[in-house]
Order: sequence, then C-alpha cells, then structure tokens
Amino acid sequence: MTFKRSSGILLHPSSLPSSYGIGDLGPQAFRFVDWLASTNCKLWQMLPLGPTGYGDSPYQCFSAFAGNPYLISPDALLADGLLSQADLDAMKDLPASYVDFGLMIPRKLDLLQKAFSNYRAHPEHLRSEFDYFCAENASWLDDYTLFMALKESYGGGAWGGWPEPLRSRKKTALRKAQTELSESVMRYAFYQFIFFRQWNKLRAYANERGIQVVGDIPIFVAYDSSDVWAHPDLFFLDKHGNPTVVAGVPPDGFSATGQRWGNPLYNWKEHKKDGYAWWLSRVASSLNIFDILRFDHFRGFAGYYEIPASHMTAEAGRWVKGPGKDLFRAVDKFLGDGLVTTGTGLPIIAEDLGLVTPDVIELLEAFNLPGMKVLQFGFSGPDNPFLPHNYVTNCVAYTGTHDNDTARGWFNAAEPHEREFAQRYLRIDGSDFAWDLIRAVWSSVADIAITPMQDLLNCGGEARMNFPSRLGGNWSWRITESDLHDDLAGRLRELNWLFSR
Repeated sequence: MTFKRSSGILLHPSSLPSSYGIGDLGPQAFRFVDWLASTNCKLWQMLPLGPTGYGDSPYQCFSAFAGNPYLISPDALLADGLLSQADLDAMKDLPASYVDFGLMIPRKLDLLQKAFSNYRAHPEHLRSEFDYFCAENASWLDDYTLFMALKESYGGGAWGGWPEPLRSRKKTALRKAQTELSESVMRYAFYQFIFFRQWNKLRAYANERGIQVVGDIPIFVAYDSSDVWAHPDLFFLDKHGNPTVVAGVPPDGFSATGQRWGNPLYNWKEHKKDGYAWWLSRVASSLNIFDILRFDHFRGFAGYYEIPASHMTAEAGRWVKGPGKDLFRAVDKFLGDGLVTTGTGLPIIAEDLGLVTPDVIELLEAFNLPGMKVLQFGFSGPDNPFLPHNYVTNCVAYTGTHDNDTARGWFNAAEPHEREFAQRYLRIDGSDFAWDLIRAVWSSVADIAITPMQDLLNCGGEARMNFPSRLGGNWSWRITESDLHDDLAGRLRELNWLFSR
C-alpha cells in the first residue's frame, strides 16, 4: 500500500480504562476511537493480540492466530445476554490504574466460564454464527482449542511435558482427547468466537471513522504454542519435540552475554517446500484483524542469530541466513500478485532496529518497506540516523516504543552529554520534553509519525510498558477515563494541522 502522510497513537487495548481489571474491547475502546478521530490522527497502533501466557507478554502467545480472551468485554457479554449485572459487579473491585494479572486472570476466566455456561443453556441466538466461525477458522482453531484443552487438563504445563502420544500427535491419542475433552475444546472455541465477534465490531467502527489499525507480528512464536505443537516439522526440534536451537541476539554494549529469547527457530527449508504456506496463512489471518502489519525483528528475515538450545546464554550463537526476498516475493504474490511491482506496496512496516546490516537494507529496498526511526535513540550526535534531519519520507518515526522508557523518563535519566545534545538539537529547556519530541517527529518528513500514549500524557518512567531484560512487572500500565479529554485532543489536533498529518 502507499502510505500517506499521517499520524497515530501506540496504545494496547489492555491499557484502556475499564471496570474489570484490564482494558478490553468494550465501550471504552469505542470511546478511545472517537477521541482519536477527534485529534485527526489516522492510525491506532497496538501490540500483538494473541492469548498471553507465562510473563503476560503479548510477544509470547499460545497461538499466532488466536485472540486474547482477557480482552473480551464483560459489558458486551452483558449486552448479548450471556452475563448478568451481578456477574459484572463482582469484578469491579479490581485495580483501575494498572493490570494486576495475578488477580485479574482467574476472575476473568471465571466470568468467561459463566458466559459459556449461559450460552450452552440457551444457544439459539448465537449458534449459527458460532458454527460458521468454527468452520471458517478450522485450519488453526481445531489445533488451538485441543492444545488449550490438553494444556488445561495437564495443569497448565508446556506441551513438551505431555505423554508421548500427545506430544507426537498420534492420531488415536488425538481422537481420544478430542472426545474426552470435547466440552473444554468447545469452551476455548467459544472464547475465540466471542473475541473476534467483539474485535470485528471495534475495528469496523475505527475504519468507519477514518482510523486504520496497525498490528504487530512477532517474527518468532512461543515454544509452548499450538503452532509449534501442530507443525513441528516447520521448526528445529529433536525427536522428543524439544528445540535444538533457539532465538536471541549476540552480546553487545548492553549485555555481555547477549539475549537468549528461547523461541524455537524456523526450519526455512521446510517452509519453502510448500511455498511458505504457514506464513502466508499467518499474514492473511493478521490482515483479517489489522489494516497494516508491523513485522517485529525484521532483520531476522535477512539473517537470524542461532543459539544452541543447551546454552543458557547467547555467547555461543552464530548468524544464519534467513529466507529474505524469497519469502516476501511469496507474500507479494499472495496478497496481490505483484503489489510491489505495480507500485501499490505491501501493507507492512519493518521494525529494523538493532543491528542493520547490508542484507537488511537490501531487503527493505527491494520491497520498498518503511523502516522505523525512534527519536529517543538519536541524541548521540549529528550523524545519528534517528535524528529527523537524517530521515527519508518512507519511514515511520516514533518518539519511543513499548520497549524503551517514556520520553520524560529518558530525559530524567539520560547521560548529561545526551541530555545537553537533545536540548541543543531541539532548542528547548527540557521542561516539556515529551511534547518537544512529539513536535519534532510530527514536523519531520517521515510519512508516518507515532507516539506512545505515555508520551502524549507526559508520563514519567513509572509508566514504562516493558523492560525487555526484566521478567514480571511488565505490560500493566493503563490510562484513566479522565486522560482522554478535549484539551489534549485539541493540542494534538493542532500539530496534525500544522504539519499536514
């Protein structure tokens, strides 16, 4: 697609206000769309929407295709007659200013279980719609629902610890489990039906108001996922189903031992044999949810870092060539039989942060994909590519991302020489640093300008969404209902008018 000059806000639905312990797809999400439209922004960017597991990270999900049931709106379930007001009132003592996953998850699951039980008792008005959803999504839903039902029956443990006939997907064992766990399988399918039913209404509402939704595709999937369990041939696993090599990045100035992410790595030769069918299905599924896709860790498609699974750090890894142009030619043909050559372009933003080597640049240029520029990373000197005077139009400029500190948090903690350079470059005193960054990004030549909601609200470091090196305590930040006021909308609307966004 051709990206027009525009702007947007990065805000995950879990960060929205609600009365039920976590932001969801209900009334406050629709109110946010209205507020965003009033600013004349055209984009709502969010993190992956998959079902989260250990660590609550949206980048470690039980499926690359499923939706997160914790984002289901209780208010919408009430409107559908699946819950009572008393059911909802029992959830309203959960924290309103942050997500306490430990408190929220069991109570949200109890609520969803009630909704499912009520559906089973009176399925008439939703049965045909539910049946159609299950049939239309059977290619991934059947594996996912059985995976989750089995996971539940084995105490939540990873599939690598299941009995061997289930680990290796023996047909007899799968048929037996499908029969014995049929109610659980149906319950997990129902949760997906409700999630996508609510999501589709929200996305349609956003599109009607001129808002496109930017979604996130993590390059890797979690080991403990239905994707790896159902398609072991597409990953480097041993005969017991355990990864032989895993993903990460090598040692650098930030970490002497590198980062060992632990995700299983793709066997790209196997993907190539069927024309990258799994990846094409994933892209198609994602474009049924989002309007634009941000490919996380894009450099991994050109070349990825491979760490022996037996090593607990990333020091002994090596770089391996990725699928590169071959994969994106397949995506291009699949989406429009030549979107790139016709000048339309792929609806993809490349997260090209980190080690950008010539092969990454070549891949970006071959498909005319916009990369990312994060202004917060720019204040080391005039030659830094993240400074606006070094931007090209075909890029997406950010004040910051979900993985780094807020703008104000960065400024308060920055090294003195970086803070001084930022003040000289922007010609500011630092008293309104977040908005100074927003103005610089909005005024740049970048086709798209995006800021996290935290910077729009001038939040300090306490509002940071994620610390990549910290396990636990992430993903919990939320806005309040009063944050979405007219004065803030007017201030952003002024920038959008001034800089033709």
